[in-house]
Amino acid sequence: MSQQRFLTLADVAEILNISASQARALVRSGELPAIQVGGRGQWRVETAKLEQYITEGYERTAQAVRSGSAD
Repeated sequence: MSQQRFLTLADVAEILNISASQARALVRSGELPAIQVGGRGQWRVETAKLEQYITEGYERTAQAVRSGSAD
């Protein structure tokens, strides 16, 4: 079976080990790109966008470590 193209915010929260409200905040702030679908406007995050967000997070962390600003 092929991998899903889109994830729910609950899926995103589980993958990132954060709460659903934290996942929603990432989307609403624009930090994590997402789309709204359906009549209820439910959020969906493309798997590729989540992977990009994770990769960029590693890059930000590595840069912070190199500059000495990481905890």
